[in-house]
Amino acid sequence: MIPLFIAAEEGGEGGLHFPSIGELVNWPSFWGEGWYALNKIGLICLAATFLTLLLFFLAGRKGALVPRGVQNLVEASVDFIREGIVLQTMGEEGLHKKWIMPFLTSLFWFILFCNIAGIIPPINMPASARMAIPLVLSLIVYVIFNVVGIISQGPISYFKNALFPPGVPIALYILVTPIELVSTFLVRPFSLAVRLFANTLAGHILLVTFGILAYTTLQANLLIVPSILATVMLVLMTGFEVMVAFLQAYIFTILTAVYIGGAMHPEH
Repeated sequence: MIPLFIAAEEGGEGGLHFPSIGELVNWPSFWGEGWYALNKIGLICLAATFLTLLLFFLAGRKGALVPRGVQNLVEASVDFIREGIVLQTMGEEGLHKKWIMPFLTSLFWFILFCNIAGIIPPINMPASARMAIPLVLSLIVYVIFNVVGIISQGPISYFKNALFPPGVPIALYILVTPIELVSTFLVRPFSLAVRLFANTLAGHILLVTFGILAYTTLQANLLIVPSILATVMLVLMTGFEVMVAFLQAYIFTILTAVYIGGAMHPEH
């Protein structure tokens, strides 16, 4: 974030200059070019993947009867996802499918690490504030819940039940079917991605805004009160962004579980 402070200081003929959206989210590549280029966002995603794997490796390495430290944290998160997400959206059947809990737990921690990077100096950039990351995750979820639906119900029954929901009067299908087609197979992955992207980007912009205000007003000796107010708001917004990072990871995970659970049974 320091380069942004310098840019703010240098812009606008001595006035306060806020960086553009491009300056906030576009990061130059430091390795490779084109589609395989690695920049700050890619590095954050690699770090989030590594930390997720490391977290579960450390938690499962000893397997103590009385959990402590990392093991206690991971077991608490597993219980939270099992009780608060899987059982609430899929019931016991969700626990019987051995891949669902690992997938949802890994998804939750990966998104949380990507989000929380936005408040960690000197990173100060949530990877999920770039649309590519939420979109890729949403497309993965999109493929998974459609495959689950096809396997659970059969291809014909799955698409029939999705487009012609059971229990709906036949006369209403002329309205319901187009809506279901658009909402389930077109809008759903993009709404899932945009929700995560928009919330993390908005939080990042607010943090940068109050950070620049606090920094620039601190340089002016006569602006002590505005500097204090901006600093207080920066601290409060940082605490708020911790909550948002967790909340957005939870929302993305529970919606994923809802979509998978809905694909299993036509009545959903």
